[in-house]
Amino acid sequence: MPSASANYRTLLRTSGAAAFFLPAAVGRVGIAMTGIGIVWLVHARTGSYAAAGLVTGAFAVADAVAGPQIGRLVDRFGQTRVLPWALGAHAASVALLLADAVPDLVAGVLVGATLPQVGALSAARWSALLSGERAAALPTAFALEALANGVSYLAGPALVSVLGAAGRPGAGVLLAATLVVGGGLALAAQRRTTPPLTGRAERRHAARALRRSAFLRQAALGLALGVFFGAMQVSVAAYAVGRGTPGAAAPLYFASNCTNLVGGWAYGAWRPRGSPRRRQAAAAAGLALASLPLTFLDAPLAVGATLAVTGLAVPVLLILTSVLTQAAVPRAVLTQAFTWGNSASAAGIAGAAAVAGRLVDAGGAHGGFGVAAGAAVAMTVLALGWGSATTSQERGTWRRMARRSASGQ
Repeated sequence: MPSASANYRTLLRTSGAAAFFLPAAVGRVGIAMTGIGIVWLVHARTGSYAAAGLVTGAFAVADAVAGPQIGRLVDRFGQTRVLPWALGAHAASVALLLADAVPDLVAGVLVGATLPQVGALSAARWSALLSGERAAALPTAFALEALANGVSYLAGPALVSVLGAAGRPGAGVLLAATLVVGGGLALAAQRRTTPPLTGRAERRHAARALRRSAFLRQAALGLALGVFFGAMQVSVAAYAVGRGTPGAAAPLYFASNCTNLVGGWAYGAWRPRGSPRRRQAAAAAGLALASLPLTFLDAPLAVGATLAVTGLAVPVLLILTSVLTQAAVPRAVLTQAFTWGNSASAAGIAGAAAVAGRLVDAGGAHGGFGVAAGAAVAMTVLALGWGSATTSQERGTWRRMARRSASGQ
């Protein structure tokens, strides 16, 4: 752990790194608060969880569809030009939602469609900052991104839920928007680390990489990982309620989230050798093996311990997906590539929640856990088999990173 801390401190001391990473981390907390904040606000207005779920689902779909389009504009015009406009539109959309000036469903779509993916923007900056001789530090940078994301989804929903339970759901949505807009504007102000722009012809040529197997494999893995997340969220809650102890859901989520942070922290400090594809396949296989017992285990302690083990593999998959996405596409479309991965994951979460919910209603929590285990198996198959041919760009990137990692650079 001390070695891991030193690695992260060294990374953040890279010129310009902390100046963009910290504002992006603030924005992430706001993003993590937005969806659950909408649930609290719409439920307070209507008294209906069905209405709240419908609006939140519309928000998530709009975010998944519009995110890559915002990423495309960023790749074309740059973060400093696109972010202020997107953030202004997001602030206006939240204002419409809070003022009840348009139907909640319309407001939810607008809020989702204007929400910039600051995590993708931060990852693109790391890729530009750590190019050339410093490329070996990219896995550690993506581990730091995964840690920031994990902390955001621990702290953000808890904070907005406290405000909602206190009878101030609007304050939660307003605070979320403040963090998104404030963090985003501070990120946009960091011009020195903005990824360089490319010409139109280069962007058009680079866009072909988004249709090649090397990238599509990572997008498919992101979709499967989203299915895993969505099924787990439903299944853990169903398991606790089914046993007559709904309060047990919180410690079960906590066990998984804590090991998730530990796994990401430790992997970021490790300097492994070999192909990232093989490590990704190993992590997916480990997640599948850890998830399968959940389809038949009943004892709370055994379920909690198994969830904790699955939490160790998830951040490794997230980190390696970022590493392999960065290696699969040219820099001219990198922001789009990261946002497509986020959108695929969001789509998987939304779809899995519905499917797992039906299976849980029909046969209990074990059916929902089966969906999660199936998603982990699918990730293993994808990582091992589909699109096994690698591009020369990927091979060159991995060789350079391996050499620099071995030399300790």
